[in-house]
Amino acid sequence: MTSSKLVEKLRKRVIQNFMDILILTEMKKGSLSGYDVIALLHRRFGILLSSGTVYSLLYSLERDGLIKGVWNQRKRVYELTEKGEQNMQIITKANQEIQNFLRNISLLNAT
Repeated sequence: MTSSKLVEKLRKRVIQNFMDILILTEMKKGSLSGYDVIALLHRRFGILLSSGTVYSLLYSLERDGLIKGVWNQRKRVYELTEKGEQNMQIITKANQEIQNFLRNISLLNAT
């Protein structure tokens, strides 16, 4: 496998693993439909996810009480709940720890 293919595979894996955080972060700015999420991830990261993947995650976030879905004309849009806001505050505070962790992984590879 070439290094560029490996990097792209890792990049896609990271995006998919942190997709819930990406969605919650965007919902801090306003409500999103499933289609909005698909378009956003494609535009920002260049990956095209299936609607099944995205809606499955949205339903999971809703079951966990982090977002709530409401009907807006003919489509369902999702917005952060108070619990979702609280979780985003915790994630934001943990951001530095996550960056340090990734930096340490890089240092391990350099030695």
